[in-house]
Amino acid sequence: MDDLYRELIIDRYKNPQYRGSLNPHDIAFEDDNPLCGDHIRVELRVDKDGVVQEAAFDGHGCAISQASADLLMESVVGKSLDEVKALSKDDVLSMLGLELGPVRLKCALLSLKVLKAGVYGLGEASDDLVE
Repeated sequence: MDDLYRELIIDRYKNPQYRGSLNPHDIAFEDDNPLCGDHIRVELRVDKDGVVQEAAFDGHGCAISQASADLLMESVVGKSLDEVKALSKDDVLSMLGLELGPVRLKCALLSLKVLKAGVYGLGEASDDLVE
Protein backbone atom coordinates (compact mmCIF):
# COMPACT_ATOMS: atom_id res chain seq x y z
CA MET A 1 0.00 0.00 0.00
CA ASP A 2 2.88 2.39 0.75
CA ASP A 3 4.03 2.04 -2.87
CA LEU A 4 0.65 3.29 -4.09
CA TYR A 5 0.95 6.38 -1.90
CA ARG A 6 4.56 6.95 -2.91
CA GLU A 7 3.44 6.90 -6.55
CA LEU A 8 0.72 9.44 -5.73
CA ILE A 9 3.25 11.74 -4.07
CA ILE A 10 5.70 11.50 -6.97
CA ASP A 11 2.90 12.09 -9.49
CA ARG A 12 1.59 15.15 -7.61
CA TYR A 13 5.14 16.46 -7.28
CA LYS A 14 5.89 16.08 -10.98
CA ASN A 15 2.40 16.94 -12.28
CA PRO A 16 0.72 19.24 -9.77
CA GLN A 17 -2.88 20.09 -10.62
CA TYR A 18 -3.14 23.19 -8.45
CA ARG A 19 0.24 24.87 -9.00
CA GLY A 20 -0.05 28.44 -10.17
CA SER A 21 -1.45 31.74 -9.04
CA LEU A 22 -4.86 33.36 -8.94
CA ASN A 23 -5.16 36.92 -10.09
CA PRO A 24 -7.19 38.33 -8.50
CA HIS A 25 -7.30 36.37 -5.26
CA ASP A 26 -9.08 37.03 -1.98
CA ILE A 27 -6.66 35.30 0.38
CA ALA A 28 -2.92 34.81 0.04
CA PHE A 29 -0.15 33.84 2.39
CA GLU A 30 3.34 32.41 2.13
CA ASP A 31 5.92 30.98 4.46
CA ASP A 32 8.83 28.58 4.52
CA ASN A 33 10.25 25.74 6.53
CA PRO A 34 13.59 27.02 7.81
CA LEU A 35 14.77 23.46 8.54
CA CYS A 36 14.88 22.45 4.89
CA GLY A 37 14.19 25.56 2.80
CA ASP A 38 10.77 24.51 1.47
CA HIS A 39 8.62 27.51 0.53
CA ILE A 40 4.87 27.59 -0.14
CA ARG A 41 2.50 30.37 -1.24
CA VAL A 42 -1.24 29.69 -1.14
CA GLU A 43 -3.89 31.77 -2.90
CA LEU A 44 -7.66 31.35 -2.65
CA ARG A 45 -10.62 32.84 -4.45
CA VAL A 46 -13.67 32.88 -2.18
CA ASP A 47 -17.29 33.68 -3.06
CA LYS A 48 -19.59 36.05 -1.13
CA ASP A 49 -20.78 33.14 1.04
CA GLY A 50 -17.24 32.30 2.17
CA VAL A 51 -16.85 29.18 0.03
CA VAL A 52 -13.53 28.50 -1.70
CA GLN A 53 -14.12 28.61 -5.46
CA GLU A 54 -10.50 28.25 -6.59
CA ALA A 55 -7.22 27.42 -4.87
CA ALA A 56 -3.62 27.50 -6.03
CA PHE A 57 -0.16 27.14 -4.57
CA ASP A 58 3.32 27.93 -5.71
CA GLY A 59 6.72 27.40 -4.22
CA HIS A 60 9.61 25.02 -4.12
CA GLY A 61 10.74 22.16 -1.97
CA CYS A 62 10.76 18.44 -1.55
CA ALA A 63 8.25 16.03 -3.06
CA ILE A 64 6.37 15.72 0.25
CA SER A 65 5.82 19.47 0.69
CA GLN A 66 4.80 20.03 -2.91
CA ALA A 67 2.50 16.99 -3.15
CA SER A 68 0.93 17.88 0.18
CA ALA A 69 0.22 21.43 -1.05
CA ASP A 70 -1.34 20.12 -4.26
CA LEU A 71 -3.57 17.61 -2.45
CA LEU A 72 -4.57 20.21 0.13
CA MET A 73 -5.55 22.76 -2.53
CA GLU A 74 -7.68 20.13 -4.22
CA SER A 75 -9.40 19.32 -0.93
CA VAL A 76 -10.37 22.92 -0.06
CA VAL A 77 -12.20 23.77 -3.28
CA GLY A 78 -15.90 23.81 -2.44
CA LYS A 79 -15.33 24.06 1.33
CA SER A 80 -16.43 26.97 3.48
CA LEU A 81 -13.75 28.97 5.29
CA ASP A 82 -15.00 27.43 8.54
CA GLU A 83 -14.43 23.96 7.09
CA VAL A 84 -10.94 25.02 5.98
CA LYS A 85 -10.20 26.29 9.49
CA ALA A 86 -11.23 22.90 10.87
CA LEU A 87 -8.71 20.95 8.77
CA SER A 88 -6.10 19.20 10.88
CA LYS A 89 -2.72 17.60 10.47
CA ASP A 90 -4.48 14.22 10.49
CA ASP A 91 -6.45 15.29 7.41
CA VAL A 92 -3.24 16.12 5.54
CA LEU A 93 -1.49 12.94 6.69
CA SER A 94 -4.51 10.93 5.59
CA MET A 95 -4.25 12.49 2.11
CA LEU A 96 -0.58 11.52 1.91
CA GLY A 97 -1.13 8.04 3.33
CA LEU A 98 2.38 7.63 4.73
CA GLU A 99 3.99 7.51 8.16
CA LEU A 100 6.40 10.43 8.42
CA GLY A 101 9.21 11.25 10.80
CA PRO A 102 9.44 14.65 12.54
CA VAL A 103 11.42 16.42 9.78
CA ARG A 104 9.21 15.15 6.95
CA LEU A 105 6.14 15.96 9.05
CA LYS A 106 7.09 19.66 8.99
CA CYS A 107 7.42 19.42 5.20
CA ALA A 108 4.01 17.79 4.86
CA LEU A 109 2.28 20.32 7.11
CA LEU A 110 3.82 23.51 5.72
CA SER A 111 0.96 24.05 3.26
CA LEU A 112 -1.65 23.58 6.00
CA LYS A 113 0.15 26.11 8.21
CA VAL A 114 0.27 28.60 5.33
CA LEU A 115 -3.35 27.96 4.34
CA LYS A 116 -4.66 28.49 7.86
CA ALA A 117 -2.56 31.63 8.43
CA GLY A 118 -4.09 33.07 5.27
CA VAL A 119 -7.64 32.07 6.14
CA TYR A 120 -7.33 33.43 9.67
CA GLY A 121 -5.76 36.62 8.28
CA LEU A 122 -2.68 36.32 10.47
CA GLY A 123 0.45 38.33 9.95
CA GLU A 124 2.60 35.30 10.56
CA ALA A 125 2.16 31.55 10.44
CA SER A 126 2.53 29.41 13.54
CA ASP A 127 2.97 25.68 14.05
CA ASP A 128 0.03 25.94 16.46
CA LEU A 129 -2.25 26.17 13.41
CA VAL A 130 -1.62 22.57 12.39
CA GLU A 131 -2.51 20.68 15.55
